[in-house]
Amino acid sequence: MKMLKWFLILVFLLQLPVGLLADDKEEDEKKEAYIFTIDKEVERTPVKNQYRTGTCWCFATISYLESELLRTGKGEFNLSEMFVVRNTYPVKAMNYIRLHGDANFSSGGQSHDVINAIRNFGIVTEDVYTGMQINEKRHNHGEMSRVLKGMMDGVLKRGGKRVTPRWMDALNAVLDVYLGKKPESFQYKGKNYTPKRFAEYLGFNWDDYIELTSYSHHPFYEQCRLEIPDNWDYNSDYYNVPIDDLEAIIDFAINNGYSVCWDGDVSEKLFSSRKLGYAIVPVIDWEDKTKKEQEADIEEPVEEKAITQELRQITFDNFTTTDDHLMHIVGIAHDQVGTKFYLTKNSAGIKDRKNDGYVYMSQSYVRLKTTALMVHKDAIPKKIRKKLNLK
Repeated sequence: MKMLKWFLILVFLLQLPVGLLADDKEEDEKKEAYIFTIDKEVERTPVKNQYRTGTCWCFATISYLESELLRTGKGEFNLSEMFVVRNTYPVKAMNYIRLHGDANFSSGGQSHDVINAIRNFGIVTEDVYTGMQINEKRHNHGEMSRVLKGMMDGVLKRGGKRVTPRWMDALNAVLDVYLGKKPESFQYKGKNYTPKRFAEYLGFNWDDYIELTSYSHHPFYEQCRLEIPDNWDYNSDYYNVPIDDLEAIIDFAINNGYSVCWDGDVSEKLFSSRKLGYAIVPVIDWEDKTKKEQEADIEEPVEEKAITQELRQITFDNFTTTDDHLMHIVGIAHDQVGTKFYLTKNSAGIKDRKNDGYVYMSQSYVRLKTTALMVHKDAIPKKIRKKLNLK
């Protein structure tokens, strides 16, 4: 009888973990509210990490250009983001000084800043210029950006009653200390290149790359200036199209082997690259939810807002849509109920990130929260290109 008792206890203990594991598995499955299926994706390079810098504009656009090199058969390249950043700061500083400080001198920027930097100064590979000088494992510009801003504001105070010609030398010296001196030449596959010659070797036609936006305070199918702080040089070359056309451009691009450099708002509560791995725009606004509703886990796909041109304009004008972050759209997907999502490569690394550093942005999210795009002009449908007078 005693042996039987111990036998029954042993059987119970052996069965218990199986049951617990089954319950755990069931619980894990419940946590995945969205199940994504990729419909179309384009070639791209591995996810990088901008870490503690405001240089998403550079990481996203370099990622986009690396995909363009893959698309055109040039091969896989790992281009240096920090070489672009190093060359952009002096240009931004000159703009800030000449406008007496009435301009943006933050670490942010736009896709055209990368194009302009490579066009004017060339480009190098990551191994040639990492932008890290003290054996760092990740980029951190917190101190550098504050030092640079302090210097520029100090110049503008004109302690000697005038601005001297030496401030740019001082700026470049600080940039060299933090990011490193720019290489005059380097070796690539046994050949010697200057940065400008290497840019020529890559074979880009920079006039093929255009930026688009979609706001009704500017005429549609004309070029305009996008009034966001990170458009620090007041670039007026953004093509303004209706939101339906902007979405059509993204879809046409991906479905024809092109990718898209995306600029937009990521400040929403339900944009989550770390925990959820997706971005959505529910019908009920976050601030209109009860505390219980805000704290509740999403267990299945939720109904999202229908995004109109009017709603885009309202959120842009009241600052609930702001220019926060650039990323790289590399695919189209759908969830288990058929809602369209865009597979988007982020620049926050993959550690502690859902989907290995990628974010799925819903159709509604992209329609509402996009501030600008960069695409190759051939990635635009012919009907829209004609309206924009693009050859």
